[in-house]
Amino acid sequence: MSIIISQLFNGLSLGSILLLIALGLAITFGLMNIINMAHGEFIMIGAYTTYVLQQVFVQHLPKALFDYYFILAIPLSFIIAAFIGLIMEKTIVRFLYERPLDSLLATWGVSLILQQTARSIFGAPNVAVVAPDWLNGGLVVAGLTFPYKRLFIIALVLISILLLFIYLYKTSSGRRMKAVTLNRDMASCLGVSTRRVDSTAFALGSGFAGIAGCSLTLIGSIGPTLGTSYIVDAFMIVILGGVGKLKGTILAALMLGVLSTFVELSTSATIAKVIVFAFIIIFLQWKPTGLVNVKVRALD
Repeated sequence: MSIIISQLFNGLSLGSILLLIALGLAITFGLMNIINMAHGEFIMIGAYTTYVLQQVFVQHLPKALFDYYFILAIPLSFIIAAFIGLIMEKTIVRFLYERPLDSLLATWGVSLILQQTARSIFGAPNVAVVAPDWLNGGLVVAGLTFPYKRLFIIALVLISILLLFIYLYKTSSGRRMKAVTLNRDMASCLGVSTRRVDSTAFALGSGFAGIAGCSLTLIGSIGPTLGTSYIVDAFMIVILGGVGKLKGTILAALMLGVLSTFVELSTSATIAKVIVFAFIIIFLQWKPTGLVNVKVRALD
């Protein structure tokens, strides 16, 4: 029983990380139909932002303040990744709407440029981010240890989802974004500036990727190719959940995390990934629209 509980917690933890990565991709992919191959690099930007802020605290601020750097790193990672994403949308992506193959090629090129920029600034070897003392250790319940780092990531994901849903359902800007997602032409006819919504959505999606990169620094070292390891899983989650459906993305991420963890228990990590991808392919053959789809009336 303890093994099952432990694996379930690990699965929820992995699913939470994948969800935080996939949230931004679900926004951009679902709203603008843009295949952003540089999404992983925004994860890397968030991770390196955390690393730089750590170095600033170590070298220029009193040691007693070090434990607070990570709290500041979370919003800062979001802001920097969102700002770079906004620049990318204004200069490159804006001219590639309705051209998915061109957008794939262009964003892949941006991905390579950002990776090489990171190598030039920080070097090719991975660097480590030291977690604050209050995240070390774990919560012991019935003989099982739940690491504070994993619990913090789960809490961070829950807060991010809550803030995103408040933004989408309780603000005028969020409602305009939902309107454009459901019917871009009708929203435009009603006076919604779809270009402005696209810019906001791309920046928002990039910002969530930055938060994901910040949280990944708690798990291991970071490098220029950090996001490459997660981008395929993120796309699979978005497709499995239903393109542009945030509720489906949440369900798909948690399901994928738990399934991967339990399959790895009896096999290796590589075999587990193959089995999970095979399961997704079979599921999509049965339900091509994903876990969640919107029922609409169409006049054909």
